[in-house]
Amino acid sequence: MYSYYNDNTILYIDGEYRKAAESTTDLYGQSLHYGYAVFEGIRAYKTASGEVKIFKAKEHYDRLRRSCELIHIPFKWTNEELIEATYKVLELNNMEEAYIRPLVFCPPNMTLKAASEAHILICAWEWGAYLGEKLLKIMTSSYERPNPKAFKIESKSAGLYVNSILASQEAKEKGYDEGLLLDQQGFVAEGPGANVFFEKDGKVYTPPPGSILPGITRATVIELCHELNIPIEEKLFTIDELKKADAAWFCGTAAEVVGLESLDGQPFGKPWAQSLGKVLQQAYKARVLEKEFERAEQLA
Repeated sequence: MYSYYNDNTILYIDGEYRKAAESTTDLYGQSLHYGYAVFEGIRAYKTASGEVKIFKAKEHYDRLRRSCELIHIPFKWTNEELIEATYKVLELNNMEEAYIRPLVFCPPNMTLKAASEAHILICAWEWGAYLGEKLLKIMTSSYERPNPKAFKIESKSAGLYVNSILASQEAKEKGYDEGLLLDQQGFVAEGPGANVFFEKDGKVYTPPPGSILPGITRATVIELCHELNIPIEEKLFTIDELKKADAAWFCGTAAEVVGLESLDGQPFGKPWAQSLGKVLQQAYKARVLEKEFERAEQLA
């Protein structure tokens, strides 16, 4: 089992820096019993200049606030204080490359009433690309994304990730690397913890908001498409359409940009090294490391 902390690891909780090994939580907390909590996944990188930078910190903490607002969890912190605390956590743990996990959680409450107060935790650990570096073999999941009318889908809420665990575990039990979930209408939605893109005839496509979590890495990939003059369209599409793609990939803060080898055992048509996905994978890595990127590097 992966160890996320040791006896010396420091985390931030409610304005204080504490040792993770000595920190506790209330076993009657509403978050523990009902999954009533929100979180973020953020990465810090040692950039080309040698400086440690948190990638899109403001955007992540904006979404953390918005997630709380959507499901009625009080949020009393400013971006400035949370970003400062996050850099301090990195400094105290002597981390240059890290995955950062802010979590807003609720105190004891066994009713189904909205929380009247909340706590915040910020921790970090060293973590490579979540889905690894190799191309992934994925399968169409038997699980669907939750109905948008049943939940605030755009909120990165803890309880919603039971759906992701089920889809991911199903795929692994069947010999695949990861699953791919559809929405209630049968259109492609996203992976258990990542957004999906595909390339067809020189153009990139990705599902629109509605049944997906509009990821910050997803937004970055869209930005890069515009900057690199790669045509991109947000649209609904089916599994059959995706299987005819030239190439496809997942993206997310934890996964970064990772190519897909096959869907339900059917390989994609174009070698990954020659795909627009590879171009965007390299461009994304250059962006987070604050390095210059030239389109000609796509075959490097």
